[in-house]
This record gives sequence, structure tokens and C-alpha cells, in this order.
Amino acid sequence: MCGRFTQKYTWQEAAEFYGLNQTPRNIRPAYNICPTDLVSVVIPDGGSPFVMPMRWGLIPRWWSKSLKELPATFNARVETVAQKPMFRDAFRRTRCIIPASGYYEWQITADGKQPYYISPRNGSVLSFAGLWDEWHDRVNNETIASCTVIVTDANSFTRAIHDRMPVILEREKVGAWLSGEAGTELLKPAPDDALQMWPVSKRVGKPGNTEDAGLIEPLTLQSPTPAQRRLLLH
Repeated sequence: MCGRFTQKYTWQEAAEFYGLNQTPRNIRPAYNICPTDLVSVVIPDGGSPFVMPMRWGLIPRWWSKSLKELPATFNARVETVAQKPMFRDAFRRTRCIIPASGYYEWQITADGKQPYYISPRNGSVLSFAGLWDEWHDRVNNETIASCTVIVTDANSFTRAIHDRMPVILEREKVGAWLSGEAGTELLKPAPDDALQMWPVSKRVGKPGNTEDAGLIEPLTLQSPTPAQRRLLLH
């Protein structure tokens, strides 16, 4: 599962990483992106990568009910993404990358859920494999672009926190994913040594504080469990 993530890279960093040629956009750091928020998404446009804002939570173009009746679609499971009606058309036609700087996951403890921030060890941009689509809202007469993050089994490093993780594509595999040349064989857990993580404030559990940079600051646990001590020493 991936229910919160951050986008704090600069336009220049994204442009260099993905080879963007479009007019630069003003990307403001976001430290607590939640489902239904707008996120920056990379799609193929005439053979070149292009960044555009989208709603996080896929709305398939055939959806005929209201948004209130839409089930949770901010994540798509790799095991069913190619077959499940909510995602299979987008899997075949409209793939995307959701660039991220890190994501949050919660560990269940005796004192409640403890959030952790998970980010790349090398400080690079994370490329979440995703799908996107456009849906026409007949009530408001507007077209909404939306996306979902594909999730897979956690690697052995992050499994201590949660059993799922977003699919993180290596830079050289981004093109094959966007073009459709490759399929589910790319959708694997990240290497164990690719990520780092630390406990953070429980404030991340409350939406509406996306500009709070303190959310990703390491938290000193007062009485860490043996499992948490092992994570802190990793």
C-alpha cells in the first residue's frame, strides 16, 4: 500500500532525470500528498516524456456513477492490475510514472501506528509505476485526469514496516514502461539496498499539512522495540 508520499524535487532535477523538454513548471514541495490530491505525473507525449497534474485516485473513462461512489483506486495491486476492470484498460493504453521523493508507511505497535518515511539512499527521484486516464464529469462538464500507483510485495528491508510497497522503476526501465513495450515483468520490489527509512511524527496521519517540511524529519523513539532498534541501526 502507498497512501501518502512526497514530491520535493525541483523542476530541473525532474527535467534532467526524465529528459523533459517542455516549458518549465513551478513545482512546489509537497510533504504529505494524500489520495485525491493533485500530483505531478509523467506521461508519454509523441514519444517524449511530458509532465502534467492529475488527481491521485484513478477514475476509469467508462465510470458512469458519481465520484462519491468511486471505490479507493489510489493503488493498483500488481497481481490483478492487468485483469481488474478498474485498471486493465489503462494498463493496456495509458501508463505513467509518478515521480516521488519518498513515501510513508505505518508500523503497527503496542502504542499505535508509528509512521516511517522511506526514501532513496542516493537522494535521486523515485519513479513509481502508475496508470492514468481521463474521465468526463457530466455533472460539472469537465474532464478530469487521474492516476494510480501500482503496488507489489515489500522487499525484505521494508517488510518490517508493511507487507506492500510501491513499484519503483529503475531509470533505464522508465521508457519501456511508458511505451508499453514491457509488462508486469517490470513490476517487482525495489532492491533492498535502494532505500532508507526512519520514524517520523504522527502528524503525517492528518491531511492538510502538505507544506510542513518537518514531517520527514527523523523522530527519536522513546522506547523502541527490538524490531525498531534493528531498523534504526540498518
